[in-house]
Amino acid sequence: MYFKHEKIFAVESSCDESALAFFDSQKGILFEIIHSQIDLHSIYGGVVPDLASTEHLKKLPELCKQIPFDLNDANIIAVTSGPGLPNCLAMGMCTANAISIWSGKSLRGVNHLRGHTFSPFINIHKNSPENFAEELEKLLPHLGLVVSGGNTMLIEIDENLKISLLSETVDDAAGEALDKGAKLLGIPYPGGPMLEKYALEGDYKKFNFPKSDNEFFSFSGLKTSLRYFLDKLSPEEIKAEFPHICASYQYAAIEQLKKKALRFLKQKKYNSLGLSGGVANNALLRQKFDNLSKTFGVKFLCADKEHRGDNASMIAFAAWIDSENCQNDNLKLSPNLGL
Repeated sequence: MYFKHEKIFAVESSCDESALAFFDSQKGILFEIIHSQIDLHSIYGGVVPDLASTEHLKKLPELCKQIPFDLNDANIIAVTSGPGLPNCLAMGMCTANAISIWSGKSLRGVNHLRGHTFSPFINIHKNSPENFAEELEKLLPHLGLVVSGGNTMLIEIDENLKISLLSETVDDAAGEALDKGAKLLGIPYPGGPMLEKYALEGDYKKFNFPKSDNEFFSFSGLKTSLRYFLDKLSPEEIKAEFPHICASYQYAAIEQLKKKALRFLKQKKYNSLGLSGGVANNALLRQKFDNLSKTFGVKFLCADKEHRGDNASMIAFAAWIDSENCQNDNLKLSPNLGL
């Protein structure tokens, strides 16, 4: 397995994070910065696309001023080309296009989901850049779960770095289900992390919420069951049982993610199990996947905390490791919305 030496400057703006990063394939990530818009959108209970794109327009130039190196040091300019919110993607693509034209460097469009897919390997590269190709070969084939507010999918990366989609959600993403469940419980946006905190004080066995056992992920039924469950309780009962409801609901969502991964681990021998995306911040989910890896004797690779949510480092890394599947130069503002 051979990788070129490249220095890549990357831009990410697929949703409500404005992010930049610089990656040197011989040294690792040398610079990364993220501006989050959570506080701005929390007022509205979710991301407002027009506000998000306006914030990108304001913040991306400000972030560029904080770059501590000469952009001419990069030989590739990478940018998220989809999927994501079209107007937000456009802000990042315009920024990257402008830098590419100004610097005369090649432009490379990166699929956001493929960025998440490869993000668990960033830490492997960080620990041993000079031996990364050899270490990577030991970890393939790889079974990975990408789980966020907008996506839930199990993928396989084979010995040739080809990605195959094994399973995905047919309705809500897991992160969306956690956030919407939290909203039903009166927890403000983004509710998933707070629901996790309340769940720590509860008994997940107290209530039984549905756990889809189909081939594909499905979380809409889980959310609906919570709504009907809460309709049967008085405000006083909800308050009394609140931590147990949170724990039981979270457990049902996480258990479904675990069971799908377990199914594929039983079917084929993998050398590593990966976890990435914003929901990978959930400690219970990480524990479940760590236990799975130990049971099957495979390496557990979880993206570092700073690379679980939307970030430009994973875009730069994917532009390098997955270069054959990137779009090159003359990127049009017609975002790629699939995997």
